Amino acid sequence: MEVVPYKNEQTGKKEQVATMFNNISAKYDFLNHFLSLGIDKVWRRKAVGHLKDLKPKIILDVATGTGDFAIESLTLKPNKIVGIDISEGMLEVGIQKIKKRGLQDIIELMTGDSENLPFDDNKFDAVIVAYGVRNFENLEKGLKEMHRVLRSGGKMVVLEFSKPTHFPFKQLYNFYFRYVLPKIGNALSKDNAAYTYLPESVRVFPDGDKFISKLKSVGFKEAICNPVTFGISSIYIARK
Repeated sequence: MEVVPYKNEQTGKKEQVATMFNNISAKYDFLNHFLSLGIDKVWRRKAVGHLKDLKPKIILDVATGTGDFAIESLTLKPNKIVGIDISEGMLEVGIQKIKKRGLQDIIELMTGDSENLPFDDNKFDAVIVAYGVRNFENLEKGLKEMHRVLRSGGKMVVLEFSKPTHFPFKQLYNFYFRYVLPKIGNALSKDNAAYTYLPESVRVFPDGDKFISKLKSVGFKEAICNPVTFGISSIYIARK
């Protein structure tokens, strides 16, 4: 079952996702931190930590958005980080953020399709993506592309929302995601679909063992799932 942000429109998921993120780009960073109570920063830090032993010199951040994951990856001391996204609105926010911090020589953000990456095979030491794979129109195609551009022995780290399974956190999470988050997010972002789409897309995303199976099916090895904060999010680590 495919979930899209704007159910009355005839355009495909990819176009709708780009439009949605363009619409909310100005408020995205604030809402991200506000609605997660700042825990999203901790999750990114933990995800990046799984690459410390690899010491990657060139990193690809897929669905980079406003560049927060790319910026967090600077702790790995890479030579270059390339971020790619289909939303020009999100990229513009990220570019201004990077310029303000004087990071243009290390981090490069560019427009591009995560399912058709404009890079050579085996180019990157590490591929990272935070809260992006859930928005792919064709999940398998996107994963294959990330596998293709990753060098042999390189690592991919995916940070994505998942579904808590234990009482009472499962019930609290479902209430917050279904009733509280959409009302606050939609009101502050001025997009009535964006934060309704978020919990809907999490609900249908193949998380946990199902996502591990998808990673293995496209060629990734040693794939594991590391749930964080009672399973609200999960960090997936895999090697080529």
